[in-house]
Amino acid sequence: MALEFLGSSNTSQGGGCPSFYRDTETGDIVVQGLALNDPAKRSQLLKVKPGEDAVVVPAVLFELYAEKVTGT
Repeated sequence: MALEFLGSSNTSQGGGCPSFYRDTETGDIVVQGLALNDPAKRSQLLKVKPGEDAVVVPAVLFELYAEKVTGT
């Protein structure tokens, strides 16, 4: 799988996440972000299956890169 970097909100102190990437083979979007570790919030997720996880993405990331992610 090859990933195309779409953008980052630059809200982390290290500058790496949260970020959006596009899988160049499938067109799927990959999200890099901090894991949702708050037990009260995790308990509200419907079901996290093996191999899945939840990450927190600041709304500003969607605002900045909506066109790149949707292709419109």
